[in-house]
Amino acid sequence: MATEDVYKLPPYPELIIEAIDALNEKMGSNKTSISKYIESKYPNLPAGHSTLLKHHLNRMKETEELIFWKNNYMKPDPNFIRRGRGRPPKPKEPGMQTSSSPARPRGRPRKDEYDAGDVPIQVPAATTDPVKKQKVSPSEDFGGSFDSIGMGSNSKTGRPRGRPPKVKPQLGGEGVSA
Repeated sequence: MATEDVYKLPPYPELIIEAIDALNEKMGSNKTSISKYIESKYPNLPAGHSTLLKHHLNRMKETEELIFWKNNYMKPDPNFIRRGRGRPPKPKEPGMQTSSSPARPRGRPRKDEYDAGDVPIQVPAATTDPVKKQKVSPSEDFGGSFDSIGMGSNSKTGRPRGRPPKVKPQLGGEGVSA
């Protein structure tokens, strides 16, 4: 029959492993090179070849059949050392003790996290008399006008508040006759 004569394609994981082995690149093979190898070896691929390839690569990566490193796929090698960015961590000695307190979080602590002993909270004392005191003018306190004492409205410095008035030149001088 015609259906028995149809070319049978191996499973995708086998195709991927075969492609990685055949390409034999030092740092692994990327998805494009794997796809081109499979397309050259097996011309009758299904229409969704790229989708199937992506799906199987992701599945093999999750099951750790393949290692994905720097946009390349490679077979796991026990001698391969991944080197990341930055300074490597210090080796820990078996006899070293870790600090008993947990590490402090970054940033400024929240207001409710302050210790009660750090900052004393001052609560204003409640007045016993609910009636407001009436304001007394300064002239009544001293029994006379405020200016007669030599003080302006600002009692701390002895000067009146605000900008002093601008001095206007007087009209009519010595050489002017009217």
